[in-house]
Amino acid sequence: MDSILVRGNGALSGQIPIAGAKNACLTLMPATLLSEEPVTLTNAPRLSDISTMRQLLQSFGAEISVLNKGLVIAMSSHGLDNWRADYDIVRKMRASNLVLGPLLARFGQAIVSLPGGCAIGARPMDLHITALEALGAEIELKEGYLHAKAPLNGLKGGTHRLRFASVGATENFLLAACLAKGTSVLENAAREPEIVDLVSCLRKMGAQIEGEGSSRIVIEGVDRLHGATHSVLVDRIELGTYMLAPAIAGGEVELLGGRMSLLGSFCEKLAKTGVEINETEAGLRVSNTKGRVKAVDVKTEVFPGFPTDLQAQMMALMCTAEGVCHLEETIFENRFMHAPELIRMGASIDVKGGTATVTGKPQLKGAPVMATDLRASVSLVLAGLAAQGETVVSRVYHLDRGYEFIEEKLKAVGADVERIKGS
Repeated sequence: MDSILVRGNGALSGQIPIAGAKNACLTLMPATLLSEEPVTLTNAPRLSDISTMRQLLQSFGAEISVLNKGLVIAMSSHGLDNWRADYDIVRKMRASNLVLGPLLARFGQAIVSLPGGCAIGARPMDLHITALEALGAEIELKEGYLHAKAPLNGLKGGTHRLRFASVGATENFLLAACLAKGTSVLENAAREPEIVDLVSCLRKMGAQIEGEGSSRIVIEGVDRLHGATHSVLVDRIELGTYMLAPAIAGGEVELLGGRMSLLGSFCEKLAKTGVEINETEAGLRVSNTKGRVKAVDVKTEVFPGFPTDLQAQMMALMCTAEGVCHLEETIFENRFMHAPELIRMGASIDVKGGTATVTGKPQLKGAPVMATDLRASVSLVLAGLAAQGETVVSRVYHLDRGYEFIEEKLKAVGADVERIKGS
């Protein structure tokens, strides 16, 4: 099993290109199931999760070609012959549940295993189930699989209010409602940029949707969708992660393709630490030439609040900040598993319930640490940039699910990072 070796090596300088968004691409790929015509995605991220979704779609009979060194994914679902998503594939990735809505809309039935992914909380499927039931679907759980059926004449437009603004449930509702008969309305919908990107692609395919980016989305069902070509949104979580690299290690880095509008709340918090953020023609420039940053309190919230997917990385920064801060996690109940690993590096962290209290230290020390989930793994790499000595991060298969070529990108700005191949 591979590991990542990081040696603290001082200030960073240079440019890092930001990839297409993993979470957007994993939603856009199942959209191809809605049409018999080809759908092509450009600016695709090159990640293991994308390969897993490709494998899942191919298990339904989709034809998929990966072009231009993985940056282009050409898909065709004209010959689908299966609507069962098996556990062996679905267990690898939470986003596999996003095939449920499209399969129901296209075939009127679906059998989908309960999903897997990072162990950061229950993330129940009931929000997805009740959303699809509002469109007339009948869904029951049998032996770990969701067995779903649409009415005889297909899904019907309906109105539903999410009790929590779930991104996945919003996406599944949107994907299913595109081909439902009549008007569908989703209240308390998620507002993330990935939702807006999905709607943009569905519109290109002929869907009639209004209200994306707000808490109320209205969908007028159509008889069919056609093919389209769509460029995947920039990955705001990768962007935020690499913005923290010079904040932690010092120096100045330009993030190519970055936009402040993708991370408003995060940028506000980072600026309060004393880090300078400026927009450029090519992206964002992040500078820390003053040494230790100031501690700031953080509370994760649904968009446009502070992203839960940047909480672990922000904690790494706070471990060397001046002062004491509190990080409150409100989205997932089990997302502080990186704290014990940071403590191994000399951090002072006290976790009680959903709040972590961090007392900044002038210096962290390198240590062998273990990744527990995707974002936790990269937080340990970031901490290693500011640590004295060597940090070895094991179980980095988590890292490969969400960050392409992380060693090369960090090396390009002066970091001393290398991958150690496992047996």
